[in-house]
Amino acid sequence: MCAERRRTGWGPRLIAGRTGVAHSTVHAVLRRHGLSRIPKAPREAVVRFEWPCPGDLLQMDTKRFARFTRPGHRVTGIRDRSGAEQRMKVGWEFCHSIIDDHSRLAYNELHDDEHAATVTAFLKRALGFYAGLGITPTRLQTDNAWTYTHNKALAALLKHEGIRHRTIPPRTPKRNGKIERYQQTLAREWAYGQRYRSSTARAAALPHWLNHYNRGRPHSEIGNRPPISRAPNLPGQDI
Repeated sequence: MCAERRRTGWGPRLIAGRTGVAHSTVHAVLRRHGLSRIPKAPREAVVRFEWPCPGDLLQMDTKRFARFTRPGHRVTGIRDRSGAEQRMKVGWEFCHSIIDDHSRLAYNELHDDEHAATVTAFLKRALGFYAGLGITPTRLQTDNAWTYTHNKALAALLKHEGIRHRTIPPRTPKRNGKIERYQQTLAREWAYGQRYRSSTARAAALPHWLNHYNRGRPHSEIGNRPPISRAPNLPGQDI
């Protein structure tokens, strides 16, 4: 019974059918020998890293949020939408995000889609944002979404700016860990941390929250200082 368990990974019922022993007996034997649960494969060790200078690596991703016309159950706990509201197709809006690996300075925009042209225009404005802080990016890291990997306009922009495009291995979002963690913070503190009258009001609050994140909110991974403290061109220092 133990040999069958190790060889096949089968549960007690299948092993009972193969060996002719009662299911309850197989279960008791496997438990007695510590084989009632197959040990999980060890997880890949977490490797924390940080590129040494601002601009060495930007991480980019997109997160979608549902539009709404009144506060939803996630913040109110009330599920009393009328039939008319349920039939109303309010759709989605896409929050495009970039974060600098070293400084954690972030840039966001809300758009109606995540098409190639939208992504390219967003990145161009984001590069202008970082340039205003004295940051010249040299690498951009994304997942393998089609809009990133098959986007000719994006590739041309990166080539013109001298930025190398890196992609993470498939199904390994933790390789893009900083932008993934940032999007969790974005959702918790901006999208769902306040009670908005509508998604339009929520969208209007995004620039204010982003300014707070970059310039006022302490970040635990950089010594409880705001990300702007790691910018090479702090406001006024080059004037």
